[in-house]
Amino acid sequence: MNLKDVEKLIQMFRDGDLSELDWEEETFRLSLRRGAADQVVATAPPHTVMMAAPAAPPSAAAPAPAAPPPPAKDEDSGLAAITSPMVGTFYAAPTPEAEPYVSVGSTVTEDTVVCIVEAMKVMNEIKAEKRGVIRKILVEPSTPVQFGEKLFLIE
Repeated sequence: MNLKDVEKLIQMFRDGDLSELDWEEETFRLSLRRGAADQVVATAPPHTVMMAAPAAPPSAAAPAPAAPPPPAKDEDSGLAAITSPMVGTFYAAPTPEAEPYVSVGSTVTEDTVVCIVEAMKVMNEIKAEKRGVIRKILVEPSTPVQFGEKLFLIE
């Protein structure tokens, strides 16, 4: 990967609404994360390059921050979350015509596939990793998800 490719990825990260981006090739790894100061970590064995990437300047026409979400409802207390292990696009079924992997009321085990998260043209099957019953599906099919975003609530 050359410097121009890295610069393009960084610009796409800044322009997009992503909180994290990981890119890996055979001899190169790029990791971008938003935080107090955006951070870029590039690795090319045996060297590691770390640099701070300034946050994109706020737009003059940027909308005011949204009001904080209301506190979690009591009905959600005691429910465990199945979260997205990566940034990508959520799919509830293997194909648009197929039935969803799970629905509200489905019993799942640690090895039950509950959805797919597409990241960089790779379809990643997401397993429940918990035993329980699906009580809520929090994401609509074909929508982007962030790392750690809650996808399902199980009891």
